[in-house]
Amino acid sequence: MSGEILVTRDGPVATVMLSNPPKLNALTVAMWRELAAAMQRLSEDDGLRCVVLRGAGTEAFAAGADIAEFASERNTVQQGKVYHRELVHGALRAVGECRHPTVAMIHGACAGGGLELSCQCDLRIAGHSASFGVPINRLGFAIAYDELAAVLPLVGRAVALEILVEGRMWGAQEAQAKGLLTRLVPDAELAAETQATVQRICAGAPLVARWHKQFVRRLTPQPAPLNEAEIDANFDYFSTDDYRIGYDAFINKQKPRFKGR
Repeated sequence: MSGEILVTRDGPVATVMLSNPPKLNALTVAMWRELAAAMQRLSEDDGLRCVVLRGAGTEAFAAGADIAEFASERNTVQQGKVYHRELVHGALRAVGECRHPTVAMIHGACAGGGLELSCQCDLRIAGHSASFGVPINRLGFAIAYDELAAVLPLVGRAVALEILVEGRMWGAQEAQAKGLLTRLVPDAELAAETQATVQRICAGAPLVARWHKQFVRRLTPQPAPLNEAEIDANFDYFSTDDYRIGYDAFINKQKPRFKGR
């Protein structure tokens, strides 16, 4: 298997690990599905008090989606809709709607879908060497509405546009200054700080933690529902030359030469 979701349990704490080390924990189609299912099961477990989401090893939290799969799993508008609106959004929603407090423990690269997943957690703790961004403009495709909705409430309009339009990767200190992180610590202290945070959460009343999550969701403004024309337009990039140019350049490790059409 090229990647998997590993779930371990230590008393009232579950750790969900994104594991695909050869690809910096990039998420495959199977991993998106497994993550959604795992988070749904954990949410239903009344014995839990906290869930930690992390990547395998220390090189990456997750470097986004496994782009090598795009040719077979996300190559048409219809496939794109299923991939983003069902698979990716399903996993993001499962993390965001988990009844228990969630903590993202972030080593290394946290990009694309990995950044979106971290933004769905309640707390994000990172080591100094972590890096953040959504550089999909270099691939010639746009972020899906459902995924933008995972990032926008956390960072706001100005930072969201900077992330998407400029497409660069940020260092951890800049990410914290712009509201992406809850806490930033030296790499060597990341595990201990995450553990201390989890212990503080577990020392509180679990029902109160669940209510607080419910209250915050209730008072967070929700955008108007998207209509079908807006959803269709979100995937217009599939018919552009630039999307094929960006994808081919990534696969062949070349610099894309976009044409604007």
